[in-house]
Amino acid sequence: MKDQVFKAMREAGKPVSAGDITKMLNADRKEVDKAFAELKKKGAIVSPVRCKWEPAK
Repeated sequence: MKDQVFKAMREAGKPVSAGDITKMLNADRKEVDKAFAELKKKGAIVSPVRCKWEPAK
């Protein structure tokens, strides 16, 4: 799930919320939130604006 979330973020081309990713992947929100937490912990994603995330550069 983590890889799918990261790929969807890159394809979006703009900062997205967990809700946006949930809709894009038609996935369970809890699974998306878990993937977000793992990606944040690794430093793979950053938040340029409140509640929106994008891949780290």
